[in-house]
Amino acid sequence: MKHERISIDPAVMMGKPCIRGTRLPVEQVLRELGDGLSITDILEAHPHLTTDDVEAALHYAANLMHKSGYSNAYSHPNSSFGIKQ
Repeated sequence: MKHERISIDPAVMMGKPCIRGTRLPVEQVLRELGDGLSITDILEAHPHLTTDDVEAALHYAANLMHKSGYSNAYSHPNSSFGIKQ
């Protein structure tokens, strides 16, 4: 799936997926969310971003997880992760 707000350019941030038009990696946005920052906090820290940019980072990560097969790992009864629902 193509993400219009995410770009991958080997000349920018060593090819890491970034918010289009910036040098801000998707990974950084996800880490900030994981550290407990709200979308509002992220937008204040990065005034060039929009809510749509942050949501695009989440969608990109979700699609990446789905493609890699992790999306079904937790619900599979024989999952090697040992996580029960």
